Amino acid sequence: MNHSRSHAGAPHEPGLPPYQVVLAETDWDALETAFGNGGDLPRVLARLLEPDPRVQVSALSELGELVHHQNTLYEATAPVAVYVAGILTHPAAMTLRPYRNVPVRATLLHWLASTAYDASDEAVGRIQQYVPGFLAHGGPTGAFRDLRPMLYRAVAPFLQDSHEDVREAAVVAALILAEHPALAGHRDRLAVHARAILDTSGHATDRRVAWKALEAWGHDVPDPEPLREEPWDGGPHSDVRGDLEPPF
Repeated sequence: MNHSRSHAGAPHEPGLPPYQVVLAETDWDALETAFGNGGDLPRVLARLLEPDPRVQVSALSELGELVHHQNTLYEATAPVAVYVAGILTHPAAMTLRPYRNVPVRATLLHWLASTAYDASDEAVGRIQQYVPGFLAHGGPTGAFRDLRPMLYRAVAPFLQDSHEDVREAAVVAALILAEHPALAGHRDRLAVHARAILDTSGHATDRRVAWKALEAWGHDVPDPEPLREEPWDGGPHSDVRGDLEPPF
């Protein structure tokens, strides 16, 4: 496969592989999950493309248990994230979630954001207080962090999506992924989106992602009074299981 470059001598950055290739060519049986190996993952991943949104949301929740259980990343987490990123443009991602007039694409983006948060500088910094050298030998978290530029390129097309929920989910994911040094050139543009979240979002955790990104990148930020400052275990707001229930 040929990859174009923006100018001569630019570093080669691999593109996102097709989701079909990820599904077929990953040795899932050899990868660790929270409950053994990843032999069941192809079946679960395929359900994300079912026409029934209940099946899709249930599959995404199951993935969370298998590869993101208790905010932990496993060997299978990185290829699952690449697959999820690869289906963002699939027609099935436009299925409307049960009880909500919101595309499943927003839920996929929030899943990527939540997973990315647990490989973020903030999350890793907390772990390294207790486990010095946590990233020294790579491992699942290091593998996910290396994928951030690739995942960002899959998320970026939705930063100005016409649907508010999709747009906000994409911005939150992009803000977390943009911690990677290779994405520093995108931060000024992302700062505009971060301020929009602070101005309009009703989700406290998404607002906190925006506030923290602006602060880390040296931008003026409003007083943090409405935002939680204790260690943040929940990650970006996500209602994956809640999608299966009426919003009472």
